[in-house]
Amino acid sequence: MTTPELSKIREKMIHEQIIARGITDSRVIDVMRSVPRHFFVPDHLLPAAYEDRALPLGPEQTISQPFIVALMLESAHIKKGERVLEIGTGSGYQTALLSKLCAKVYSIELDKELAARSAKLLKELGCANVSVQCANGFEGLPKEAPFDVILVTAAPGHVPRELVRELAIGGRLILPLGDDDQELVLMEKSKEGLSSKDLGGVRFVKMKEDEK
Repeated sequence: MTTPELSKIREKMIHEQIIARGITDSRVIDVMRSVPRHFFVPDHLLPAAYEDRALPLGPEQTISQPFIVALMLESAHIKKGERVLEIGTGSGYQTALLSKLCAKVYSIELDKELAARSAKLLKELGCANVSVQCANGFEGLPKEAPFDVILVTAAPGHVPRELVRELAIGGRLILPLGDDDQELVLMEKSKEGLSSKDLGGVRFVKMKEDEK
């Protein structure tokens, strides 16, 4: 497919999958328009790069559905000066979007090969405010905490306590919770504790603690 063809399909995605489904944050819409999703999918899936579904990256790895990515970004209310922790770099697509919305992105990926590949691509794309590390997502990144926003792109069976500890007061944590029946949850941290809000049913790969 040619670059103009891909650009046209991306614009169609923005209107039919993002705006038409209720995403109104102009910053989120703009970054999803500016970051080509097809850069982050395997070559054989290029024709499906802008379809309204998750795409496989390998065993138990996917690039998330565009609408869900937009929903997570909008719900996080990310500001330009904030620091974000992403659990699950995956393809690097959401990482690239985050890099345009905040001051610094720390991204953790458990799969060494995927972490290295995504870090290389993000560097080639000029995402200079991104740090990708191969680590256990359940442990977060305590040496860089606290974070204003934490986004989790795999589903744990419970809210990881360490991530809550690493969240700043006033910070937002978004993650899919559950095993077979998953719910996307927004948690906000105040001096009084945590409040939570359900954002709808989702289907993410399960979050793993270490490589087998």
